[in-house]
Order: sequence, then structure tokens, then C-alpha cells
Amino acid sequence: MDSVNSLASGKEHSISVQSYEEDGMGKNYSGPKGPIFLSSIGAHELFSPEMWKAGLTELVATAFLVFTLTTSIIACLDSHEVDPKLLVPFAVFSIVFLFLMVTVPLSGGHMSPVLTFIAALIGDVTLVRALVYVAAQCIGSIIGFLIIKTAMDHREADTYSLGGCIIRGTDEETSGLSSQIALLLEFCWTFVVLFVGVTVAFDKKRCKELGLAMVCAVVAGSMALAVFVSITVTGQAGYAGVGLNPARCLGPALLIGGPLWYGHWVFWMGPFLACLFYYGLSLNLPKVVLVSADGEV
Repeated sequence: MDSVNSLASGKEHSISVQSYEEDGMGKNYSGPKGPIFLSSIGAHELFSPEMWKAGLTELVATAFLVFTLTTSIIACLDSHEVDPKLLVPFAVFSIVFLFLMVTVPLSGGHMSPVLTFIAALIGDVTLVRALVYVAAQCIGSIIGFLIIKTAMDHREADTYSLGGCIIRGTDEETSGLSSQIALLLEFCWTFVVLFVGVTVAFDKKRCKELGLAMVCAVVAGSMALAVFVSITVTGQAGYAGVGLNPARCLGPALLIGGPLWYGHWVFWMGPFLACLFYYGLSLNLPKVVLVSADGEV
């Protein structure tokens, strides 16, 4: 979420192998002259220490984000409150907001292949940087869930499948959502997060007007809403809300395996289809600010 890097830093950074202008949730990079193809995919960034530092930031941030989010959501659902699901959106909002505030100035605050993919589509990050980020996010997820698996009570881990993403198996006996419902939820709620949160975060002018904290709050709020509604509608014990983050589903699937691999593709396909749909829509969104009859915006 490089959306508000310039707000956080207050100055432009310059590094030896590239220069960039901060804009939206990513950075617009212009590297040294070279072969058109290599330049277009950002191959020069492979030699940039700053890019690798940002990738490391994404790895560490993703690891502790999934650790904190997953344990908090499970704690909410396993609490003795009358309606524990009401606690989930507050936990999600608080955690995501804090992580965004810290990581946006450092790496852009993606922490999800979905945000990295849409940033690459729009052109705010290069293909090379996007691949490094996604790899770092997946590794970070595995590390985060490895910590959870080691520390969590085995009964809780079995009940909630480490907070993983469960799809009903072909034998229809595996608990969880059907692939059709999960795909629909992933697509719809990822699009909502992109339309509500990312539209604001990619708008450089609005980012400057709102400020870092408000932009992070909008994005975190849209995610909290998505998780709350999806977990309320489905009511599945092993379903910790809409994924919005394929890396979050990858970690438990690799560590536990079995039923978590059933329909695992849904948690990648749904968000990426939503990204493509949002990207197509964003090309047709109004570029001029609406002005009322009295001249006010």
C-alpha cells in the first residue's frame, strides 16, 4: 500500500540504481535505459538493495500480520461472549490499521498478493518487484502459521484448522464452504475492498487531502467489514471469514494439508478475478471531480 509513502516521509528518496515517484498504493519507477523488455518488467530492481529491503519488510510484516489476525479472530470466536462474532471486525480493523501505519512508508504495506497484483496491473509496481513481494508474502504466511501451530493448543488448532480456509471436499463430508459459495464470497468481498479502500488509496490527490491515518483507516475498515459479514453469513466453525489474502490460506494448507487443499484454488482465483474486474472498471471511472451547481465540490 504505497499509497501514502510521500505523506509519511515528507520527501523523495533517491537510490543508486533507480529513481521513483511515490504515487497511489505503489511507486512509479523509472530505471536506467536498457533493453525495452527488461526495462518494462523492472529487471533493474534486482540490483536495488532498497527493493530487497522492502521485500524483507513484506515477509516479516505478513508473517506477524497473519499470526496476529488469526490468533485474535480465533480468540474472539472461542470467547464466552454472547455473540463473539461482533468482536471480530474490531480486532481486524485495529490490527490491520496498525500494520498499515507501520508498513506503508517502508514497503507500501501490501502484505497480500491481491494488493500487489492490483498494484502491478495499474503500474504502480514493476513485475519484478511484484513477484518478489508475492514470494515474500507466501513465505511470511508459512512462517506465521508455523508459529501458530507451535504455540496453539492442539484442540483449538483442530477446531479452527489453524484459521485456514476450508472448502468442502468432493465426498461432501468435509466441513466447510462449498467451492461455489467460497468463490462468490472471495470475488465479491475482494472487489468491495478494492472499490472502497483501494480506490481512495490509489488517488494521489485524495491521499494528500485525507492523510496517512485516514487512508489506512478506510482500507482497514473495508477489510473488517468484509470479514465480519462473510463470517456472519456462513457461520462455519473452521471458516475465519473471507480470505482477501491467498497467502493466508496457503500457510495452513502447506502445514496441515488434507482437507485444506480441497478447492484451495478458489482463494487465489476469486481475488484475482476481482482484481481484473476492478481494473477494468477503474479504467472507466470518472476522472473529473463532480462539481455542484453552486460551484462546490
